[in-house]
Amino acid sequence: MDDKYSIKVFDPEHILFSRGKGGVFQGIIEGKPYDELVIHRTFPFLYTTRYISVRDVKGDELGVIEDIEKLDDESMKELDKELRFRYFLPTVSRVDSVKQKSDLWIWELQTNLGPTSMAMRNLHEHLQFPGDNRVILTDMNGKRCEIADWEALDAHSRSQLSDVL
Repeated sequence: MDDKYSIKVFDPEHILFSRGKGGVFQGIIEGKPYDELVIHRTFPFLYTTRYISVRDVKGDELGVIEDIEKLDDESMKELDKELRFRYFLPTVSRVDSVKQKSDLWIWELQTNLGPTSMAMRNLHEHLQFPGDNRVILTDMNGKRCEIADWEALDAHSRSQLSDVL
């Protein structure tokens, strides 16, 4: 890119992603092979499959994929797998309890990966609402999980959330 502030949006027909030796994420972008690529969501909570930044191993941005669903099936599958590795985010299936003890909020949760606990000093810094009833929880140590749709949870979970949401 000539202008370091310009953003290159890739044509999905000129991108191929695959796995190299040892499972390394790699690809061919506009005819140029890359032995290793790094990806980032530009808007990680709002757009999970759109506006994906593709970078070389030095961290220099090569360009942006507007929507991974426009890629060929194999490339989309590999990119989705890489996003899941990079943005590990367990999904909450049940809220067992949310209690305030001293100056901490203690959350007891069931997730798709098993039970977990989270501790937060205050709620407004540790809860994000990207839209569509989705809630991202982040504890004091940076551990995160998501409630995909708090209204779709069971009655007990919604009751536990009623005072904090």
